Amino acid sequence: MNTPELEIQLKTLPNSPGVYQYFDSNGVILYVGKAKNLKKRVSSYFTKNHENGKTKVLVKKIASVKHIVVPTETDALLLENNLIKKYQPRYNVLLKDDKSYPWICLKNERFPRIFSTRRVIKDGSEYFGPYTSMKTVSTLLDLVKGLYQLRTCNYDLSEAKVTAGKYKVCLEYHLGNCKGPCEGLQTEEEYHGNITEIRNILKGNFKESLHNFKNQMKAYAADMQFEDAQRIKEKIDILENYQAKSTIINPKISNVDVFSIASDESYGYVNFLQISYGSIIRSHTMEIKKKLNETNEALLQLAITDIRHRFDSNSKEVYVPFQLDLGENIKVTAPQLGDKKRIVELSERNAKFYRLERFKQVKMTDPDRHVKRIMAQMKTDLRLTEEPRHIECFDNSNIQGTHPVAACVVFKNGKPSKRDYRHFNIKTVEGPDDFASMEEVVYRRYKRLLDEKQSLPHLIIIDGGKGQLSSSLKSLDKLNLRGKIAIIGIAKRLEELFYPDDPIPLYLDKKSETLKIIQQLRNEAHRFGIEHHRNRRSKTALNTELETIPGIGEKTVVDLLKHFKSVKRISTAKFDAIKSVVGTAKAHKIFDYYHNK
Repeated sequence: MNTPELEIQLKTLPNSPGVYQYFDSNGVILYVGKAKNLKKRVSSYFTKNHENGKTKVLVKKIASVKHIVVPTETDALLLENNLIKKYQPRYNVLLKDDKSYPWICLKNERFPRIFSTRRVIKDGSEYFGPYTSMKTVSTLLDLVKGLYQLRTCNYDLSEAKVTAGKYKVCLEYHLGNCKGPCEGLQTEEEYHGNITEIRNILKGNFKESLHNFKNQMKAYAADMQFEDAQRIKEKIDILENYQAKSTIINPKISNVDVFSIASDESYGYVNFLQISYGSIIRSHTMEIKKKLNETNEALLQLAITDIRHRFDSNSKEVYVPFQLDLGENIKVTAPQLGDKKRIVELSERNAKFYRLERFKQVKMTDPDRHVKRIMAQMKTDLRLTEEPRHIECFDNSNIQGTHPVAACVVFKNGKPSKRDYRHFNIKTVEGPDDFASMEEVVYRRYKRLLDEKQSLPHLIIIDGGKGQLSSSLKSLDKLNLRGKIAIIGIAKRLEELFYPDDPIPLYLDKKSETLKIIQQLRNEAHRFGIEHHRNRRSKTALNTELETIPGIGEKTVVDLLKHFKSVKRISTAKFDAIKSVVGTAKAHKIFDYYHNK
């Protein structure tokens, strides 16, 4: 129930954009949020009937509300982001990514050096980045050093010192990697022309560099300096090869940020691509832990603000998979076709691949978290009231009506529990009747579990459609278990999931993990049932041939088969050969049986 102080705070909230903060009775901050209209947004927490359990708990803990009014929604986005980072409230999503990123620095010097760094110093130098991968930085630096001869020394090449001859060229000059500005062998104008071209390359614009190199190559060729022309041609090849690898879309698309999101029950994965002249010059994916069942729209909006701030992006336009409100200063495009659509799809693939990689990593390093995620996903997908930690799947097996058997396989926490597998020989059903057979084995299975006071499964899966499901329900009715255990049937042809008393089947995404686990259960039940069926047929075949001979038991049959390998060989074997294995008396019985026959 709201306190009088909280009631007053709610009534006096302004109808303006801003940021609100929730505090508990001890003054600990619980949650930070943004709103177009503070009064409407905050009041909705206390008037709505929230389905999410964590939101209900949050609302119960709120003792007071504070707010900060800001001029625009963009300001609210930035302020919300900063407050979350500063206070890390318990019920806010976690933006975890505090590592430093590499930059490429063009040093503020008379003859600028270029190098990688993780520290940004405000000394007038130019910084390109940050980059999310050191490999990207190394590739760009290798490209630049292959194209241009820049100095690597850290001498103070002031005009006075160079004129005074204070420095001598080093090994880099003799190797052809530097043109010797330390001895005045390269002019400042020429050097800065190279720096201008490098600056364009780092921005993703290769046009000017290619144009200049081609002009140089033609000039050398015209003067018959073919070795120099070939050297420039090799540089053109390097640059064009790099451009071909980096340009993925229309070069006219430039200065654009692309964002997309993939999510599950617990986490959101936001991918960011920065595009310049059709090239991806930066890529990054961040993981966000959900706290209050946030929507993809809310997570993406928060992540965009954080990523653009972190990577110091000033792009005026962003591409996203769905429309978002990011304020008046940013153009938001949700493309439907063409090159723009393809780049958003590429970003989505990156987010999904990252999500899959995280699943694999978590599965190896934190199996409990993996199981919790899978169980939560199955609960949602299958519309269950509890997580299916214990699942049992049934399958019938018979060939042309002979030797009917059934199998029950058990999965616990999403994995096979083979010691709990059970197989059944059908006892009460004559002929090939899958419905009656399923009714029998389901009854026998759960009658025994009840009698032995063992734990019941959270979910039963029946391999078959409506008929097998209906037969299984009859057994649950007899045992008074209907409604106490969730039960579904899966039909093979279209992977339809049938529920009791619901004529319309459920279709899961073919790539969903829930469907994959159900398919794994069904396939395992089928394999286990077929294996038992084969064993029964093999045993019956032996019985009809050898064990029907009076005086011949199972041990004798095994000894004979080990020696002769097949019943046919035994039937055609000579008396002495059989005698050497089982003795005279039994040899007479076997030999006489087949020869009299």
